[in-house]
Amino acid sequence: MILYIAEKPSVGRAVADVLPKPQQKGDGFITAANGDVVTWCIGHLLEQAQPEAYNADYKKWRKEHLPIVPEVWQHTVKAATKKQFNVVKKLVKQADMLVNMGDPDRVGQILVDEIINYCKVPKAKRAAAQRCLINDMNPDAIKRSLQDLRPNSDFIPLATSALARSRADWLYGINMTRLCTLQGQASGYQGVLSVGRVQTPILGLVVHRDLEIENFVTKPFYEVFITLNTANNETYTAKWQPSIACEPYMDEDSRVLLKKLAETVLKKVVGQAGQVTAVTESLKKQVPPLPYNLSSLQIDASRRFNLTAQKTLDICQQLYERHKLITYPRSDCRYLPNGHYQDKHRVTQAIAKTCSLLETAVDEADLALKSKAWNDAKVGAHHAIIPTSRGLDGSRLSADELKIYELVARQYLMQFYPSFQYQEKQIDTEVAGGAFISRQKEVVSKGWKALLPERSSKGLSAGEDEEFSAIRLPKVVKGQGVQCMDGRLDEKQTSPPRHFTDATLLAAMTGIARYVSDPEIKKVLRDTDGLGTEATRAGIIELLFKRDFLVKKGKEIHATEVGRRLILSLPRIMALPDMTAHWESQLEAIAEKRISYHQFMTPMLNDLGLLINQVDKIEFTGLKGHGKAFRKKFKRKRS
Repeated sequence: MILYIAEKPSVGRAVADVLPKPQQKGDGFITAANGDVVTWCIGHLLEQAQPEAYNADYKKWRKEHLPIVPEVWQHTVKAATKKQFNVVKKLVKQADMLVNMGDPDRVGQILVDEIINYCKVPKAKRAAAQRCLINDMNPDAIKRSLQDLRPNSDFIPLATSALARSRADWLYGINMTRLCTLQGQASGYQGVLSVGRVQTPILGLVVHRDLEIENFVTKPFYEVFITLNTANNETYTAKWQPSIACEPYMDEDSRVLLKKLAETVLKKVVGQAGQVTAVTESLKKQVPPLPYNLSSLQIDASRRFNLTAQKTLDICQQLYERHKLITYPRSDCRYLPNGHYQDKHRVTQAIAKTCSLLETAVDEADLALKSKAWNDAKVGAHHAIIPTSRGLDGSRLSADELKIYELVARQYLMQFYPSFQYQEKQIDTEVAGGAFISRQKEVVSKGWKALLPERSSKGLSAGEDEEFSAIRLPKVVKGQGVQCMDGRLDEKQTSPPRHFTDATLLAAMTGIARYVSDPEIKKVLRDTDGLGTEATRAGIIELLFKRDFLVKKGKEIHATEVGRRLILSLPRIMALPDMTAHWESQLEAIAEKRISYHQFMTPMLNDLGLLINQVDKIEFTGLKGHGKAFRKKFKRKRS
């Protein structure tokens, strides 16, 4: 008997639907006509044991117990799903072959593997286990996945990476939360000061942004514009480009801060003859953006519809599991396997059926085109989020479901549209020794940008560059003489950075290298590295709100007083993303077999000991009188 173990009931039932019939439904499993069985987890059926499972004394939080480091790690069966665990355990022992059908990511891999290990499956049976990766919940796609099973042992590095992450998060979260809470209580704080290796640096990002805004001192800066006249009596405007000699009077963004300098330049050039020193024209192209991964979809949904990251993820799960309209949503990949290119006709027709707003876009798509999105070399366990070949009446979807489906579908259709093209022209002019630049951008062909919704009365598409305007530069040649007829001095003010929003905080988490201060860590991070994973980022942000560390003011995200005091009290390394970004890089290295489990865990434990010594000396005096006393047993949510 083959036993298919899915991550959740909806996936298990979808798998059973393609197996031989008639079928017999049991309590927590389905038996196919050929005797094979499908069962499922309900998320994690097992969880890391709490400290008191290792030593009863650990039930009381005391500093002398720290650090708590298990010698032999233990799992416990989650009380809420114990019944289903017993069903799975019994079937695992009866099965001749096991198939891991966890979601196609790090968590999905370990979620099923830990059950197999917990049930003490014999070595030979464990070695024969297979892995099935399902990205699309439609029957044909599931059948293809079942015909493409791989040895589950191929994914041991991925499972090891997940195991290392889970244990490291437990060690960091349990020890640092207990220590910070005890130190806080000694200083007059009531409640739990929750600390996590991902949540705390995210809070740190917000706190430091808030402080940067509060401490920002606005400064005036100056720009000079002149009006030039050609021999043919054509005029154009040019902006002064300060020379190297002006650097002592400029800020790091090359803005002139000395008004007298700008006034001198303006006075010097008005009424003077000049000369065109260069004319450049070029045709620029922008290829279509790649299909979405989860983070990029959450960012766009926040910008377009003001949906939180968690709300977008919840909608995606509905579209994937219930409606079967999109592929696996917790994906960190933006590429597609070449085999999916053959489904383009069915997928586009499904889009037209489901989303009437995109019917014209489907009709005008050129399905002979093939964007760079189709690339087997860049697809791992899962691929980009795209519509499936299933279509249904869009009226059956909620308003928010239709919005997210439309985003996903629109991004997919862009792959069958040509590049956006524009003509860029620049005139360099010299007047009285000063350099002046004029630029013109003119749309040649909208290409894929024709799919973007209109956003203003000007008819510009959302995201279209404001530099595309009605300005037309005259036809001039290098060496041609011109006359400076007039000029103006614009005084502007430097602006502080903006408070984080859902979209910009997610963008910061996915592109964390920008916020890493250690140059060595920054150097090794790739663009795809970030804080947390695609599946956990939304939940971590929500957690910070629930713990009253963050608060929303309109669209803006601000740190609360407690959140701020916590970050400012902790050692700097705990509040910066450097450490956790380095962890993520190493966890990826474990998955790719470049380093071992012990090469990650040993230095991590050493660093944890050093942090405990540092935090043990901190007094959270700024938190006195804050917080709420907790009466129920505290159960830490790891992040």
